[in-house]
Amino acid sequence: MVEKHRLDLVLETCDLQHESNGVTHRTEEMGSQRLVVRRGQPFTIMLHFAGRGYEDGVDTLALNVQTGPCPTETWGTRSHFPVSSRLQASAWSAAVEQQDGTALSLSLCSPPDARIGLYTLTMEASTGYQGTSFRLGDFILLFNPWCPEDTVYLEDEDQRTEYVLTQQGIIYQGSNDFIVSAPWNFGQFEDNMVETCLLLLDTNPKFFRDQNRDCSRRNCPVYIGRVVSAMVNCNDDQGVLAGRWDNQYSDGVSPMSWIGSVEILRRWSKFGCQPVRYGQCWVFAAVACTVLRCLGIPTRVVTNYNSAHDTNQNLVIDRYLDERGSLQQGSKDMIWNFHCWVESWMARPDLSAGYDGWQALDPTPQEKSEGVYCCGPSPVKAIKEGDLVLNYDIPFVFTEVNADLIYWILQSDGSRKKTVHPSIVGKSISTKGVGRDSREDITHHYKYPEGSDKEREVFAKAKRQKRPVPQEETGMTMRIKVPQGANNGCDFDVVAAIHNDTDAERQCRLMFCARVASYNGNVGPECGMKDLLNVTLPPRGDKVVPLRVLYEKYGHCLTQDNVVKVVALLVEYQTREHIVAMRDIYVKNPDIKIRILGEPKQKRKLVAEITLTNPLATPLNGCSFTVEGAGLTEGQKIQELDCPVEPGQEAKARVDLMPRQAGLRKLVVDFESDKLKGVKGFRNVIIAPLPK
Repeated sequence: MVEKHRLDLVLETCDLQHESNGVTHRTEEMGSQRLVVRRGQPFTIMLHFAGRGYEDGVDTLALNVQTGPCPTETWGTRSHFPVSSRLQASAWSAAVEQQDGTALSLSLCSPPDARIGLYTLTMEASTGYQGTSFRLGDFILLFNPWCPEDTVYLEDEDQRTEYVLTQQGIIYQGSNDFIVSAPWNFGQFEDNMVETCLLLLDTNPKFFRDQNRDCSRRNCPVYIGRVVSAMVNCNDDQGVLAGRWDNQYSDGVSPMSWIGSVEILRRWSKFGCQPVRYGQCWVFAAVACTVLRCLGIPTRVVTNYNSAHDTNQNLVIDRYLDERGSLQQGSKDMIWNFHCWVESWMARPDLSAGYDGWQALDPTPQEKSEGVYCCGPSPVKAIKEGDLVLNYDIPFVFTEVNADLIYWILQSDGSRKKTVHPSIVGKSISTKGVGRDSREDITHHYKYPEGSDKEREVFAKAKRQKRPVPQEETGMTMRIKVPQGANNGCDFDVVAAIHNDTDAERQCRLMFCARVASYNGNVGPECGMKDLLNVTLPPRGDKVVPLRVLYEKYGHCLTQDNVVKVVALLVEYQTREHIVAMRDIYVKNPDIKIRILGEPKQKRKLVAEITLTNPLATPLNGCSFTVEGAGLTEGQKIQELDCPVEPGQEAKARVDLMPRQAGLRKLVVDFESDKLKGVKGFRNVIIAPLPK
């Protein structure tokens, strides 16, 4: 029996122990003022009572957690549970961990399928019939890839480090023949990033339509993945980024100028969730990667070279050329030089067994899915096996890596000649390697080897009626080669290498054209042309025809994608056979050199010296360096140069750094000027920890 004069239990302070919980939950680097923990894993809080301490058997403690605007136990957004002697694995629970006088340490644990988000924690303390409620504070709950019962569980520790904790990375651009490593600062643990990611969830249209249902579904990474895929673009909502592909960026920021997600997300949050201008596929993918990693879902950016955009879903990309080899309008189908999306690791309990693991998610607005511009999650295993009827959007991604390419040559009499290229699409599918800055080729995850029996089985399984009729053998082959590479500011040569595999001499016409282009396949002005009416191919012989591409022709119209598209059309006079060869050439920018001055130690000032040599024959004006680096800089730093940089001279800047955290960090740099834009560089910096 409780004595009548016993004092009520009065809470004096509550310590949510941000630092120690952050270490055990691997959230200590998150720049949040709140406690951030992962679901399915215990965390500790310390209660200090006034007057007297907690007495087991006399005092009763119970906790309440709730998330969302209208929390209820029915929707799984609220839970009431007592403090007991031990934790439970499948429900919210709390247990006494230790007591020292008036101090009481409690261990709390969420179930591994709890809803993620911002929670309020309160306590009810009662002695006999007397009870009082205390507000203990707020905390943020995330997915937990370290918890075996979580649907985002990833077994390998190195992969968890790479795909959840690593804040910098590399995105692959360029072309299949010249793959370019572009550094990116994901910065998912930077100040207020986790709050911004939760704001993104609270801004999605499904939340506004039904807040209870939306918050209730936030325990499912499949649902979260679709929401993030839709919200990173702004085509149907208050999404983060506006896309643009026409090289007209004066009212915003060129997609090539971004070097990190943090500045983009901060601008979106700061200006009332208005879309940030502008993004293209790698920017959409990188921002999605930041958000998903921040929320605790293992995620990586993937690049597919020669990526198909099939608008009529017939698994064929139709392109049209005139008789001189110039690309013509006639179809909305496209072959993108490269295309980026993300893969996220999760279980798929909504599907039959065998489809857990990497799921493709594409936030670039291309086609609608269930009425919204989003794509995925598509199980990569289903894409490889041709299982197109499963959720979500598998036919679209399947075509991106498997479509056949047909060139139609439009004749002056209205007829058309067809050439088929069945093994062009879906090349060198790439992502950054785990724990290293080198490329990992994951093409084999998406498709079987071209021409193999298994590949044909997959197409039959995908209910593809037939492949396009194979190209008739002409006895001639043609390839485009780049003997010495192509450097911005310099002339360069390309050659059409033609081989006659017959015993007869062949008389041909060769039309050989170079045009500047964008990475999504759109072409611009001509920058080189040959029309040779009499090309003689000796029996069983070879012919090499060069074409010089002059800087004075391409320099003023080169897009920020740095692509020159070369097309060669060979017509044999006697048989009227046509052969098409095409190649996208990446024009390489100069290298940025980064030198670190000082000893890299935590919380000790460093200086980065950054230089770039002007490779052009004219001065560079309006030069600036932009620098980012999670754990190295406070946000984005911009250094503008006052004077023009003359040909052959160095653009140079020094940037102060203040490393906040120890370990391997990546300093990411972008250079902009009137004639050179989107030049990227990075430097890894190992920061020594503070002495203990």
